[in-house]
Amino acid sequence: MILAKPVALARRGIRLLDRVPYSLLVLVARCATFSVFFRSGLVKLDDWNATLSLFENEYHVPLLPPDFAATLAASMELGLSTLVLVGLLTRLSALGLLGMVLVIQLFVYPMAWPDHIQWLAFMIFIICRGPGVLSLDHLLDRRLADKPA
Repeated sequence: MILAKPVALARRGIRLLDRVPYSLLVLVARCATFSVFFRSGLVKLDDWNATLSLFENEYHVPLLPPDFAATLAASMELGLSTLVLVGLLTRLSALGLLGMVLVIQLFVYPMAWPDHIQWLAFMIFIICRGPGVLSLDHLLDRRLADKPA
């Protein structure tokens, strides 16, 4: 009897949380993805000489020349993260960023897996379930669905 009120309160809280729309949850994941990668891209642009030096001396990305790898990384971080934020080509963009994280994990910072697994957590959510209704992808999908075949 003593636990009845706290249990009822907990169940009510859980029911309220269950009603949070998916689109709101995935919007948070999209914002988190954007924040991590866009800020990293801005840091690269802020001191391009230091970025090139890092790619030449510390970031040993296989098969790619350091200057090309630096340009590709900054472009992906800024471009793909922006697409994820606005929800355009969202799954493909998140998949591209996830591929970049995989390269970083395997070849650059293998001990940084605690950060990388967090990034994976919100990106895999986006890739598997899509960007939600608060996205340009959803808008385009609706417009295309309205067009006769």
